[in-house]
Amino acid sequence: ALAPGIRLLRALPRDSRYRGLTLVLTFLCYTSYHLSRKPISIVKSQLHPNCSALGPNPHNDSNSSTWCSWAPFDGDNYKELFGALDNAFLVAYAIGMFISGIFGERLPLRYYLSGGMVLSGLFTALFGLGYFWDIHVLWYFIVVQVCNGLVQTTGWPAVVACVGNWFGKGKRGLIMGIWNSHTSVGNILGSLIAGAWVSSAWGLSFVVPGIIITTVGIICFFFLVEYPEDVDCSPPLHHVSSIDSHLSGQSGVDSSNSPKEPAEEPEAISFLGALRIPGVVEFSLCLLFAKLVSYTFLYWLPLYIVNVAHFGAKEAGDLSTLFDVGGILGGIFAGLISDYTGGRATTCCVMLVVAAPMLFLYNHVGQNGIGTSIAMLIICGALVNGPYALITTAVSADLGTHESLKENAKALSTVTAIIDGTGSVGAALGPLLAGLISPTGWNNVFYMLIAADVLACLLLARVVVKEVRGWCGYMARKRGYVR
Repeated sequence: ALAPGIRLLRALPRDSRYRGLTLVLTFLCYTSYHLSRKPISIVKSQLHPNCSALGPNPHNDSNSSTWCSWAPFDGDNYKELFGALDNAFLVAYAIGMFISGIFGERLPLRYYLSGGMVLSGLFTALFGLGYFWDIHVLWYFIVVQVCNGLVQTTGWPAVVACVGNWFGKGKRGLIMGIWNSHTSVGNILGSLIAGAWVSSAWGLSFVVPGIIITTVGIICFFFLVEYPEDVDCSPPLHHVSSIDSHLSGQSGVDSSNSPKEPAEEPEAISFLGALRIPGVVEFSLCLLFAKLVSYTFLYWLPLYIVNVAHFGAKEAGDLSTLFDVGGILGGIFAGLISDYTGGRATTCCVMLVVAAPMLFLYNHVGQNGIGTSIAMLIICGALVNGPYALITTAVSADLGTHESLKENAKALSTVTAIIDGTGSVGAALGPLLAGLISPTGWNNVFYMLIAADVLACLLLARVVVKEVRGWCGYMARKRGYVR
């Protein structure tokens, strides 16, 4: 008799099997991307720890209070150096993302994605090898971070394009909200894996994630299917409903992507052509500030917990994973609500509005007890990462298959890269500003984050107004029909 799992697979329709395979593979791919990004935030507190807590200085030839720190991060400017490390990665990532989407539309996604993952594994491991090679020069770590930032841009446009090729718009928000938990799962696993070695041999906190992402990249090369048509499956329907027709400024119509004929494959969209798609600019600028907040937490939360709550490096890393647990819940909730209401922008705006006071409360009462800290981290994670997850997944896929493209589906990677690339500018600014502001007090860092949330909300105001008008028109037509 066949194994139960095989019988279950055979019972599923052919399309469902391949869609499931695509979801699982792309989930694992981007989980490993974030898994390899997280160790730097965990290791920071070990590169410049509180040496006095470790006892007397065993080095008789030095009276320095930073004898246990890792040079060149043993000076008083260590926070600025940590900010430089973050910025090296994030600026390279932001610049590379705008270019990556263009390549993603013109190269086989399977080769592009798997090659990028293998290179990401190499540069992640090289950072950790600095520990075993006893490297103490800043330029080595900066160069590795820049190279890693560039190659990691292969991931997001490729995985969103693959999922968008397989799934239509009907329940895209919920499906992608659940699927987007790979970001938080990767952060959680990255924190736990890095934390396992951070106090003993911090180099392994990078080498092990580097091996993992390389392995997943090889698996992706052998099993990823880019288009349903490649395996004789039916392409999805990309349609615009009457509620969310604000994206096109037209009444709702249904339009489906016809199966692609190899001889009639449309040309990839240009960069300027992608910018002209209604909604791309607004959501891109909103994501700039939303991602600023999210990545500031990603890179600085463990250090904030160490400094304010006075936990050890491993305990702070473990506690910081609760922010990502909230991010999983927030992404699913945002996708579900936006599917039900048809209001992607309104869902983002409401969550951003509520996030601002929650951030204020976390800074002031979040460390009053372990129970309060856990609850506030989960709530803040949901409200901060919910809009970020929705924009980078369902919104990007909606705009990349927008009806104004006239059935040209060769815009998914470019649109995704523009939106996430703009957001990555904010991701680069956030940790940099946190590094510059934190010496003046953590309160000022949180004021900066709250201001960014408010600006992100305001940038979506025009799209929200269009959504509200669409709802009002829909209800008016519905009442007129009943009468």
